[in-house]
Amino acid sequence: MLKSIVTATFLSAAFNGGLSGAAAAQEAQTLRVGMSGGYFPFTFVKQDVLQGFEVDVMNAVAEEAGLDVEFETMSFSGLVGALDAGRIDTIANQITITLEREAKFAFTEPYVYDGAQVVVREGNEEVAGVEDLRGRIVAVNLGSNFEQLLRELPFADEVEIKTYESNIAQDTALGRVDAFVMDRVSSAQLIQESPLPLALAGKPFSEIRNALPFRNDEAGIAQRDQVDAALTTLRENGTLAEISQKWFGTDITSPE
Repeated sequence: MLKSIVTATFLSAAFNGGLSGAAAAQEAQTLRVGMSGGYFPFTFVKQDVLQGFEVDVMNAVAEEAGLDVEFETMSFSGLVGALDAGRIDTIANQITITLEREAKFAFTEPYVYDGAQVVVREGNEEVAGVEDLRGRIVAVNLGSNFEQLLRELPFADEVEIKTYESNIAQDTALGRVDAFVMDRVSSAQLIQESPLPLALAGKPFSEIRNALPFRNDEAGIAQRDQVDAALTTLRENGTLAEISQKWFGTDITSPE
């Protein structure tokens, strides 16, 4: 497991010295943040360095809130269990708000607005969008919300869903599955950066709002409120938009 502890002092230098906030607090609390480290460009490891949109956002949140941040990476499917067990305080890995999750966790306000996207092997003219998934084998990441979105389709019983810990893009490019479903932003970035012959199929078929979940107890709600206040400030002062532009060339942090 890759583990990275970043202090508020280091954060100030790492984020171009652009934030002030309460990071000068001498005795900062530690926020333990879980992420997969394998979801480019949101959270990934390159040359043994954990980086990505989520890392920059949480670094900025920590500096604004006067917190130290400790990143812990693990398989995506294990993140919710780690949060439940108290091994981490929140998850920064594009966690979609759902009714089921809202009933269990205390969420911040959304900080990413996106959509579910079908991706196919380049040249596949048989799948031009979600309606063409009837009778197809479709891959999703294990533990992601995309499996549930597929099961909510009116023709869900005609779709064979295959869950993966990793390599959904490779198996789609190799023809082992007909398509995979992921968020549009990540899909577009993956296609741009990867040598794999992949293409977007149609428009997003479901709106996604992503936020940070905390345990729904007194301590968790207090942490949520502290982080939520920092996110609000970062949205208002343009920092979230700046981070988004860095990674995506567009602002995915606003619904407009």
